[in-house]
This record gives sequence, structure tokens and C-alpha cells, in this order.
Amino acid sequence: MHYPIIDSVIVSLGPLAIRWYGLSYLAAFASAWLLARWRSQRPALQQPGDRWSEEDLSDLVFYGALGGVLGGRIGYMFLYSFDQLLRDPTFLLRIWEGGMSIHGGFMGAVIALWLFARRTNRSFLQVTDFTAPLVPLGLGFGRLGNFANTELPGRATDSVFGLIYPCSADAIRAINPLCTGAWESFARHPSPLYQAFGEGIVLFCIIWLIARKRRPLGVLTGSFLLFYGLVRLVTESFRTPDSHIGFLAFDWLTMGQMLSLPMVIVGILLIAFGRRWHQANSSN
Repeated sequence: MHYPIIDSVIVSLGPLAIRWYGLSYLAAFASAWLLARWRSQRPALQQPGDRWSEEDLSDLVFYGALGGVLGGRIGYMFLYSFDQLLRDPTFLLRIWEGGMSIHGGFMGAVIALWLFARRTNRSFLQVTDFTAPLVPLGLGFGRLGNFANTELPGRATDSVFGLIYPCSADAIRAINPLCTGAWESFARHPSPLYQAFGEGIVLFCIIWLIARKRRPLGVLTGSFLLFYGLVRLVTESFRTPDSHIGFLAFDWLTMGQMLSLPMVIVGILLIAFGRRWHQANSSN
């Protein structure tokens, strides 16, 4: 089966254009706001005494979105494409052409949520616990944007799920310079779809199930970090590493996997400390 050629522009009006990549981000922010509104109306799921107003929710999504987008773009340029940034600094601003690092987005969102927590007199973990269930669907939408942009092609496969990619795609030319015809001669895993399913649907179901009950402070944040890291470690094994980076170690460890390992460790520590702190306070 051939990759479905998708025009990155949905509709254009003169100099203005609506792109699939931008639409995926809009869907991510909208889903986060709707889920936040649902959770805010159920105090039993939140930390005792915490109340979220409509203004709080709007500010939370704004802070998170701004931090995520800026962090994602800056992280991508420094982690994956620093040489291109040196050659063309304006590429940093051309977000519609793709190129976002989820790990960089996490760091940007962490800083933004810390600022939000300070401004609203909440603890940092209180904010991140409320936010954790809102994130996975947005990650899934972002991966669909990657697929529409023909980004992140997978490794070669004989699987029935494989797609034959077009040679005209920038991502294909970067990893297969010998591809000169219309299509590659072999199929690849559609890794953005795998990651959309894993990071979007699977991760959402796991975190949402955990969030159905009030948890000790930090447990939801730790659960998100742990399970995102595990999902990413698995799905990354189907994805072709960036041509200018390749494998970092053992002929299988990629940059995405290396950056996910600390998330798994921090997630486990947060869950353990959150439960221990809760048990210690409950016994007093």
C-alpha cells in the first residue's frame, strides 16, 4: 500500500493558509481545555480544597500551549537540527514546516506550568497532577500532524501495515538519498500512526483510568512520565532515527529513547515518594 499523498495545506485564502499541522495543534489545545473543564467540575478527583475557575482553565491551557510549542521547537532545533539552525536561523520560526521535539515541549511546558503554579498560589505537583490526563490526546493529534506532513518515516518492513513512501518527501530524501523515482522500492512502518495510537489513545486510557480516583500528590504526574516513557521506548523502535544523528548506542538506542529513560526513572520516583508521603501523613 502506498502512502496517501496529503497536501499540507487544507485551504488557503491569499497569503493565509490553514495547514494540517496547525489544525492538529488546535485540536490538541481544544481537547485539553474540554477535558480540563470536565475535571474541574468534579472536586472529588482533585486535591482537597483545590478549585478551578474558568479563568484558571483558560490560563492553564494558554501557559501549557505556549510553553509546549516554544519548548518543542527550541528543543528540536538544539537536539535534532542544530546544524540547520546555524545555517538558517529563521528556520526556528517556520513551525508549519514541521520539526517539534516532544521532550523539548515537555521541558517548555514544565517551566510554563511552574510559572502558572506560582501565579495561582498552587504547588507545582498540584498543577501537573491536574494537567497530566489532559495531555495524551494532544500528543496523538500532533502525531497525526506528523503523518500528514510525511514526517518521521519508519524502518523497512514486510508487515501488512507497511506503507511505501514517496521519494519527494523531505524526510525520505534525508534518509534515502538514492530514492530518485516516484516511490521507494520497499515499505516502511507508518511510525507516526503507531505513536499516535500509543501516545494518544493507549496513554490516555491508562492515565484517565488512574485519574478516576483521587491519588496522592505526584502520583498522576509520575504515572504520566512513566507510561509515556515506556510507550515511547516501544514505538521508537519502529521509527527511523534522524539521518544526521543515527543510533546513539548498541545499534538500537535512539535519541528519543535516550531522552525517555530519565522520564521513566523520574516517574517511578514520583509515584513511590507520593505514596510514601501519603502513607506517612495518613498514619500521623
